Amino acid sequence: MLDWDDLRTVLAIARSGTAAAAAERLGVHASTVFRRLNAMERQHGVRFFERLPDGYVPTAAGEEVCVAAEKVEAEVAVLGRRLSGRDLRPSGTVRVTTTDTLVGLISTDLAGFRRAYPDIDLQMNVTNRFFDLTRHDADVAVRPTVKPPETLVGRRVARVAAAVYAADGYFGEMPANADLAACDWIGPDESLGHLPAARWLETAVPAVRVHYRASTLMAAFEAAKAGVGLCVLPTFLGDPEPRLQRVRDPLPELESTLWLLTHPDLRYVARVKAFMDFAADALGRQRDTLEGRGAPANGLAGR
Repeated sequence: MLDWDDLRTVLAIARSGTAAAAAERLGVHASTVFRRLNAMERQHGVRFFERLPDGYVPTAAGEEVCVAAEKVEAEVAVLGRRLSGRDLRPSGTVRVTTTDTLVGLISTDLAGFRRAYPDIDLQMNVTNRFFDLTRHDADVAVRPTVKPPETLVGRRVARVAAAVYAADGYFGEMPANADLAACDWIGPDESLGHLPAARWLETAVPAVRVHYRASTLMAAFEAAKAGVGLCVLPTFLGDPEPRLQRVRDPLPELESTLWLLTHPDLRYVARVKAFMDFAADALGRQRDTLEGRGAPANGLAGR
C-alpha cells in the first residue's frame, strides 16, 4: 500500500527534478528521500523514475502516481483550510512567508505582538520564492507584487518605491559629468529576473557594465554598501542606510505594491486575522520609507 508520505515523495521528486531538491522541499534529509523511493520501487516492482545525469524523469508509473498524489494533496489542503477556518481562538501557529528585505520591517514590534497574543506562535519562512497558499504552504504572505494572485485575499499596505543608490563617497573620484550608464553596476541574477529593477537595468544600462549579480536583494545591498557599484534598491532599504546615498529620485517604472495576503478560507481565523492586523499596522507606520518619501537624491539626478 502507498501511504501519503510515499505519494508526497514521488510528487516532490517529479516537481524538483532531483532527490536532493525534493528533500529540501519536504524538509527531510536527502537519505530519507532515497530510502523511501528505493523501498517503494522494490515493494511494487516498478521504477517510478529514470535516473539521468541531469535529474530524475518520471516513468509512466511515476506519472500515474503524481496524478493521484496531486489529487490527494488538493483534498488534504482543502480539509486543512476548512478545519483551520473553524478555529475562532487567537492561538496556534501562524506560518508567514516573506522576503529577506521585508523581514526587518515586519519584526519591528514582534515583541509587542507576543505580549498581546501569547498563545500564538509564529513560523517565519524567509524566501524569495512565492509559496503556494492554496496548498497551505503558508498562512500569510507579505509580498511586494504588481499583481497579487486572484486566488488570494488581503489588503494593500503601501506603494514600494525603488531608486538608484551608491556607496557614500562613490562619486568622489569621478568627474561631475560622469555618465551613470558608464559606471559599474550591481544587478540581480536570473532568479530575480521578474523584478521591475531587472527589466529596467536591461534597457537603461549596458550588460557589460553589470559586473556583479546577486540572487537576493540583501546580497546586492551589501555589495552596494561596499562600493562595488551602483544598485537599484527599495527605498526602505537604501534610505535608512548611512553608508549609501540616493543617486536618483524613485523611478515610477520600478514601483510595486506591498500586500498582505491569505487564502479566503483563512481570512476569519482568529490567529491569522490577529497577525494580519498587526502586520498592517507595523508596516503602515513605515509607509513614508516604503513609498520613498525619505532622503532626497543627492544632486546627481542629472547624471
